[in-house]
Amino acid sequence: MACPLCAQRKPKRYCPATGAKICSLCCGTEREVTIDCPFDCRYLEETRERDYKGNLDPKNFPHKEIRIDERFLSEHEELLTALGQGVFEGTLSVDGAADRDAQQALDAQIQTFKTLSSGIHYESRPDSLYARSVYSNLRDTIQAFQQEETEKFGFARTRDSDIVTILVFLYRMALDRDNGRTRGKAFLDFLRLHFRVAEGGDEEPEQRLIVPGV
Repeated sequence: MACPLCAQRKPKRYCPATGAKICSLCCGTEREVTIDCPFDCRYLEETRERDYKGNLDPKNFPHKEIRIDERFLSEHEELLTALGQGVFEGTLSVDGAADRDAQQALDAQIQTFKTLSSGIHYESRPDSLYARSVYSNLRDTIQAFQQEETEKFGFARTRDSDIVTILVFLYRMALDRDNGRTRGKAFLDFLRLHFRVAEGGDEEPEQRLIVPGV
């Protein structure tokens, strides 16, 4: 019996995405390319951190005018948690969406807020249908966060500039974690592990996010 993907080599590894055994080479080359791997695949887990190269040089950070430090992230931890979960849940709610769609959604949301700060209300919606869905979920998450603050304090105390800064931080993280694979979800996996967001919706966020190179 041959590997169902290449029809040549002997299958050795069980692939939860295909529901069958595949060969080691196909597992390595087709992982998150043609195979939509689940987060809990043990072969994916084994290679995730090893594959991480830290692809984004700080010199190439997008939106360089926005400076971010650990103190800011600590002071806005609730906002960071809400938006991180919003990106994760929004992406997983669309069958076939991946890290690239999260990147586009974050970039578009940043552009929307920047336009709004200039006095013009214009939504920079992504071209991709997948990314648009993530964008809409992220927009709803922001509105819900602001509404909750208003109900609790009588006003939305989080400034638009704070929201933009957190969005930029997440966008940089998304670019940094990009593994170059078509169906790559390394950034989403990072969010899932950090914020302890279950695919079924249960949440158990960690206390702090410490990321080198902010």
